[in-house]
Amino acid sequence: MSERRVPTREEVMAYLTDRNNWGRWGPDDERGAMNLITDEKRVAATRLVRSGRTVSMSRYWKTGGVAGNLYPAQHYMKASYRHDEGDRGSASDFLGAFYHGRAFTHIDALCHVWGADGMWNGRDPKEELTFDGSKWGGIDVWSDGVLTRGVLLDIPRLRGVPYVTEDNPVHGWDLEDAAKAQGIAIQPGDVVAVYSGREKWQADHPDVTYGTQEILDDLVRISKPGLHASCLPFIRDNDISALAWDMMDAYPDGYDFPNPVHCAIYAYGISLLDNCLLQPLAEACQEEGRYEFMLVVSPLKVQGATGSPANPLAVF
Repeated sequence: MSERRVPTREEVMAYLTDRNNWGRWGPDDERGAMNLITDEKRVAATRLVRSGRTVSMSRYWKTGGVAGNLYPAQHYMKASYRHDEGDRGSASDFLGAFYHGRAFTHIDALCHVWGADGMWNGRDPKEELTFDGSKWGGIDVWSDGVLTRGVLLDIPRLRGVPYVTEDNPVHGWDLEDAAKAQGIAIQPGDVVAVYSGREKWQADHPDVTYGTQEILDDLVRISKPGLHASCLPFIRDNDISALAWDMMDAYPDGYDFPNPVHCAIYAYGISLLDNCLLQPLAEACQEEGRYEFMLVVSPLKVQGATGSPANPLAVF
């Protein structure tokens, strides 16, 4: 059991620098912790399918410019009619979105964020990032898809509350306690989904959209419940391949750099599945009587993209 205290800023920085995964899979590696999903791991994940029940972990795309969705998706429909053939026709559409943020379910590529020492594996973002895409660690590196064991950690159920609050974020010891309470042993290559109760929180805060941006001292800050930086050792020590979550980095958390949990991308090579819809999955896990399942994620095959919209599927 980890020490139950909030780490200092210096300790958090050490999590990211002294314990990073750079070079672990070679100096030219672009796949990061996805290397932990071996063929044997995928085959083992298929054995978790018993009832055949599927649960989507994706939210609907938001096309309206509302609080928390500063960059609404563009969705245009086109209908074509053949009046000379009895009004036969067809419909097609266009989709476009700045999907990073707090509105769209998406998967982050390893080129998405970087620290003072560089991107994943120490690459220089000024050298790797171009207007046409990244030359390093783009989403197309995972174009064959992600198929592995998924596990859900239900924090509201652990605490006996409907949702996580700003004054009590998810800490690393909460993740350990939830896994123990649910009888889950985290295995290398797993995707860990952390359910914090975002939908129930939003229902009780109808006037404050999750992730609403506030302007403070000429900088954009986001006040929201979520995961604390103390979760980083759990993420690193358990060798997970990706983190899926409905609530993301808690803010404020007492540190002077934004989104410390997101730093797992460049420090550990671990992808993030942001803005997942996890309440239906939490309910399914309770009904199925287990918190492990086969997880399938198929990113769009876009060369050099910083991520991709996604519809993660849990299969029981």
